[in-house]
Amino acid sequence: MNWTPRATLARMAMIACVIALPAHAAAPVADTAMRASPGAPSIVVLGDSISAEYGLPRDTGWVALLRKKLTQERFDYSVANSSISGDTTSGGLARLPAALNRIKPKLVIVELGANDALRGVPLATTEANLRTIIEKSQAASAKVLLIGMYVPPNYGPDYSQKFHGVYEKLSKEKQVPLVPFLLAGIENKPEMFQADQIHPTPQAQPLLLNNVWPVLRPLLGTPSK
Repeated sequence: MNWTPRATLARMAMIACVIALPAHAAAPVADTAMRASPGAPSIVVLGDSISAEYGLPRDTGWVALLRKKLTQERFDYSVANSSISGDTTSGGLARLPAALNRIKPKLVIVELGANDALRGVPLATTEANLRTIIEKSQAASAKVLLIGMYVPPNYGPDYSQKFHGVYEKLSKEKQVPLVPFLLAGIENKPEMFQADQIHPTPQAQPLLLNNVWPVLRPLLGTPSK
């Protein structure tokens, strides 16, 4: 979801319902990198439409670019994109055990929460779900990277701050690194969004990765020689 001032709450809520699961959304758990060596450690991206390549040509989203970046930087990781358009923190939490059991990731990137806001999910519920996702991942010996989002300004500044504060609170409480805002740098650039003014274009995807990479890099260890 794109939190630009141009998107009204009613329009965004409608779109959130319509795009619950488009045909080209990344399939949960199954989308693994083929270039990594057998037995290479895995990264799971647990996200919504922003990570599921909604409206994009296949393999042009920021998660696909992450795979290429890992190869370029000589990090031997596979990446499983377990992102579904329209997904909420409840949906991500429900899907997490299968990802943990099947893939046994070394790292879980959590990009969820935006659709909770669109659907009026109480903040306490969003916070509890994200906390449980973090705890279950850590219990499975996976590191966690949390990706924060903002809600549109028409929610009101108080709610917007409280919503983003959930990510900041959990980052400190659970001692997990935080990408403050996945869409930082493009939020006020309509040319960086598709016609719906909700989802970033292919041209915006490298910028999304640039927001993630500096926080992710320290979690990867030493690159191979």
